[in-house]
Amino acid sequence: MTDAELNKQESHADSHDVKLTPFTIFRYTYSVILLIFSIVLVIALMFTGNTKLAADASPWAALIVCILAVVWLSMIEGQQASLVGLPPVDPDLYKDTHPVTYLNAATAFLGDNLDRYLMGRQFMVLLVVFIINLCGAPTDANADVLNMPQWLKTIFLDVGLGMIIFTCQLGQLTTQVNASHCMLDFINNYFALFTLYVAMTIEFSGIMHCSYLIQNILSFASGKPIQSNEEPRTGLKFVFFWGRVLMSLAILGFSLAVIVAALFQGKTMMAVKYPSVPNGVSIFLFLFLCCIVGLLEGMQIAFFAVAKLHDNERATSFFGRKTCDLLFKGNGQNLPGFMIGRQLTVVASFF
Repeated sequence: MTDAELNKQESHADSHDVKLTPFTIFRYTYSVILLIFSIVLVIALMFTGNTKLAADASPWAALIVCILAVVWLSMIEGQQASLVGLPPVDPDLYKDTHPVTYLNAATAFLGDNLDRYLMGRQFMVLLVVFIINLCGAPTDANADVLNMPQWLKTIFLDVGLGMIIFTCQLGQLTTQVNASHCMLDFINNYFALFTLYVAMTIEFSGIMHCSYLIQNILSFASGKPIQSNEEPRTGLKFVFFWGRVLMSLAILGFSLAVIVAALFQGKTMMAVKYPSVPNGVSIFLFLFLCCIVGLLEGMQIAFFAVAKLHDNERATSFFGRKTCDLLFKGNGQNLPGFMIGRQLTVVASFF
């Protein structure tokens, strides 16, 4: 290898290193301090009986369930980064070096299974975050814990910054960032394979199938056919599919009616925490945040999908090219940076 080639390789490697400037070190330091404080705060809330599960069962039950939920959430989030980014990679390249990753890929990339996984995965994320909230979120924003002053209680308990940092950092961001760079290694285990089958089972139940109806409506409106790796549904498969769509639509309609009625009647935490906010504004904020979360979830999937493509394959439109140039320029830190900001925004919207 020539000196020029060696210098080029070293330059390429250096461009992917994070430069430890004083500002970067400061951000790392205060982020770690916030995480440690949030962990201590959540555990303290549990053992003072100030979370729902700790009060209804026991602090130890809340702690154990919370740890298990966070571990599973970390796998759910990291696995998505791996499975969405791996389709452009030839499976034969990692068949022998990462055999369980190959099993994951063989299942996820069969037909339209990747879409099914993503559908079930989203339900799993919401379910697990809800369980973590039961385990660690305060039942009283003015709870006497760690002798915190009122202004600190407002930030970490009332606004919910403690649970946001706890859930994002431990259960989501760490694994997403690592899995986006180590896609093969992250899912080279049977825990990932189990999670994949659970997600696909949830999708098979049909509870989320109304999303397919929206997909078909958008396809019809745009004039673009839905790309599929499977034959068109006929006979019993057709009836079974659309039957689940109708069931899911009924569940969604009932759920939406309950939420809107609760918002209009002032029976949500919005009315408890912020009684001066009109019910109409609460409904607008609910719908607005749903749109923001949906947009960010779609962007994440799209960015993971293009991460392994060559530069000339990443975009075919003006804004697509501009977005990809911004996302992948420099040392490649913009993709993990987007995931961090996106995840904080999504979890903040949940809480």
